[in-house]
Amino acid sequence: MQTRRLGKTDLELSVIGMGGVVVMQEQQAEADRMVAEAIDAGITYFDVAPQYLDAQQRMGPALEPYRGGVTLACKTLERTAEGVRRELDDSLKKLRTDHFDLYQMHSITTVEEAKQVLGPGGAMEAFVEAKQAGKVRYIGFSAHGEAAALHLVGSGLFDSVLYPLNVVMFERGEFGPALVDAANERGMGILALKAIARTHVPEGVDKPYDKCWYTPEDRPGVAHLMLRYTLNLPGVAAALPPGDPGLYKMAVGFADELGPLSDTELTRLKDAVAGTEPLFPLQNA
Repeated sequence: MQTRRLGKTDLELSVIGMGGVVVMQEQQAEADRMVAEAIDAGITYFDVAPQYLDAQQRMGPALEPYRGGVTLACKTLERTAEGVRRELDDSLKKLRTDHFDLYQMHSITTVEEAKQVLGPGGAMEAFVEAKQAGKVRYIGFSAHGEAAALHLVGSGLFDSVLYPLNVVMFERGEFGPALVDAANERGMGILALKAIARTHVPEGVDKPYDKCWYTPEDRPGVAHLMLRYTLNLPGVAAALPPGDPGLYKMAVGFADELGPLSDTELTRLKDAVAGTEPLFPLQNA
């Protein structure tokens, strides 16, 4: 599988990563099999978080035999230094490692949150301590709000950003272009979420996939174009497919053909998503 450098770091990531939701609530033997299969497919980028139920407990033992050859990213929703210190040590223990290659502030939504994590007693204090102690190599954040993301990028304190980037949001919701430009100006690594997300689940309708809170694109031909679109945005190093095991496996199957879209393919993709409501339009950012 193709690899790319994450921004200014020395991390070389497989362009498709494996998220912890894939192994969440699976039997340990099945989680072991899934991770081994990912390794065999060339995946070197693994991302997990405490909020994904038992994903840390499943991924830790499954990834342990391969730990030295992969990039392990974890996240925290804690916003205070005290909370981060506690949760970081717990995550390291559950994931059976002495350090994370990338540790991220998870799901920063508002500018107020962004200011809190950077302020006195905020999460960044513990992140810096952890980096100095060798528990964390690089520092990143994930966000679903553009104003908050731009505030954190502007701080110059982060090595990477994990952000929803896909054709529907980028082309129809104008959600993403400003973040991509700002991150590239800083030389930050960009990691993509929701590359093959389509739209919201309609009110009163059951989720089509248990491990996806949104409606994903499950038509292979369209999903392939969507993944290629995202992975060819400037500066994007890798994408995390949906947590549904079938959709994740479909995305991994595209790994050998992820080059830029031709004009004809881009037109076909835009036609395929025409009229689709963006999952994160800019006005809700």
